[in-house]
Amino acid sequence: MYLGAGLAAIGCGIASLGVGNVFAKYLEGALRNPSAADGQQGRLFIGFAGAELLGLIAFVVAILILFVVR
Repeated sequence: MYLGAGLAAIGCGIASLGVGNVFAKYLEGALRNPSAADGQQGRLFIGFAGAELLGLIAFVVAILILFVVR
């Protein structure tokens, strides 16, 4: 049971890497073409929300495994 919760919690760390990657790619593109940065800002927030959602789902699964599944 604890092993499954620990494996599910790894998703939280992976989500932080995903969020960092989203912002890094946005900044890389914005520095290459600053005039197009404003047009890409919506995609930045969508990518951030998607990566953060996966981390929250992994956290909820870990908590459910720890406290609900017996």
